[in-house]
Amino acid sequence: MTVTRDLYNVRPLPSEQDPTPPTPDEERRARATLFTELGNAVADHRWTRYPAHTPAERRRLVEVGRMLSAHWGVPVTVEAEDECRMRLSLPGHELGAAGGPPMC
Repeated sequence: MTVTRDLYNVRPLPSEQDPTPPTPDEERRARATLFTELGNAVADHRWTRYPAHTPAERRRLVEVGRMLSAHWGVPVTVEAEDECRMRLSLPGHELGAAGGPPMC
C-alpha cells in the first residue's frame, strides 16, 4: 500500500558544487578572525599571503585590508600574487617593491 503525503516548505538541498553563501553573522565572524590573524602576521613581518580561490574570498581579504588600514591609519595593500593567493602588505613591502621579500 502506498501512502501519499503533501510536503510543505520543502526545498531541495544544494549540491556540493553549489555551496550556500555564509550568513551575515558567519561573514562578520570570518572577517573578524582574518582581521586578527592576518593583522598579527602583517604587524610581525610587514606582509603576509593568504589563499583565496573564489571571488568571494578575494573580496573578503580586500575588506580585511580596508579594516586594517582604518584601524592602523596606515594603508595596507591587498593584491593578487597569482590565481589562488592574495598578499597583504604595508608600504614598501608590496609586490615588486625594492627591499620587499623575494617571490617564491
